[in-house]
Amino acid sequence: MRKIKFFIDYDKEEKWLNDMAKKGYELEDVIFTYKFRKVKPEDAIIRIDFRKFNNQEDFIDYTTLFEDSGWKHIAGSKFYGAQYFKKVSENSQEDIFSDAMSKAGKYKRLSNMWASLAIVYLPLLGFLNSFRSINVNAMMNPKLLYFTPGLWEMSGFTFWRHFLFETPFAISRGFIWLLIPLLIITYILCAVKAELLYRRRKEM
Repeated sequence: MRKIKFFIDYDKEEKWLNDMAKKGYELEDVIFTYKFRKVKPEDAIIRIDFRKFNNQEDFIDYTTLFEDSGWKHIAGSKFYGAQYFKKVSENSQEDIFSDAMSKAGKYKRLSNMWASLAIVYLPLLGFLNSFRSINVNAMMNPKLLYFTPGLWEMSGFTFWRHFLFETPFAISRGFIWLLIPLLIITYILCAVKAELLYRRRKEM
């Protein structure tokens, strides 16, 4: 079974995953969607960290450290920042973090990741603007986006045939660039939310 959800607050995500385990759905993988396998319901304890690694060796050392402490790595990779662990030893602590500051650190790393993504897209926006791919005037006058000669002098079936055929291309020419500022704004909002969670958690 697969489910699509989006979390910035890892505490809420952990609670949701633990509730899914109680319903008999064990987390198997997380790549854009959550993949679960049907198992016997259990009171699982799942915890999440956020880290990326430069090489496979560092990633293996990281997961081995947790597994030696009784936490099995169940999802995540050296490229995928969110790392998911399940408690498999009764003698292990209830959390993978030893104190509030180290637990809050994952939100700081998450905030930096979102901020980096926003910064990466800024040059692309400037690039499109420099090549005049951004036509602000077309937003006020959409007719500028239609290149069919004599389109606006046509009438009846001929007009609608040409108009409907070209409209998807016109929308693409005039408004597809809006996805970039929308992504930048989304990334900034996620970075701010993660930063606020970091400040809140480190004071707990």
